[in-house]
Amino acid sequence: MKETVNVNIGSVAFTLDEDAYFALRSYFDDIRNRLPEGDTETMNDIEARMAEIFRERVSSPMRVITLDVVHAAMAQMGEPSDFGEPRNGTRTASAGESPADAEPERRRLYRSRTNRSIAGICGGLGEFFDADPTMIRLVTLLLILFGGISIWIYIILWIVIPEEPARRFSFNGNDKKR
Repeated sequence: MKETVNVNIGSVAFTLDEDAYFALRSYFDDIRNRLPEGDTETMNDIEARMAEIFRERVSSPMRVITLDVVHAAMAQMGEPSDFGEPRNGTRTASAGESPADAEPERRRLYRSRTNRSIAGICGGLGEFFDADPTMIRLVTLLLILFGGISIWIYIILWIVIPEEPARRFSFNGNDKKR
């Protein structure tokens, strides 16, 4: 089961699944970073065109826009690099550099806010290691029941691992807490 996010793109309401939302948000942020400072008109035009593409590809307004639809729309719109070089001195891989040489994003271990049964520890471990949280829960339960680890370790992890920060959603500069 995936979460969905309701967004307005180009003044049109859409429902996107969570993966599609984050891919589209990253795409828009990358384009916004390449446009001149304060050029809201171009960004509004890009969002309006994306909304048109979504309306063409999704037959019913009640359908959820998936990651495949977002990828197809992004391919139709073009790469963010088509909009120019990034501003603000952000580092991207240049022509002589491979993307592997670029500094990777640092991953952090958090207790999950959305995928939790008790404290979000197994959900957070699942997100961190890209594993199924249900399997981590089963293994943890078996280890606690059969003496592999103590319940105290789980409680210590509950205290030590910070909770995942609240997400902030923004498409056109207006931040809203979910």
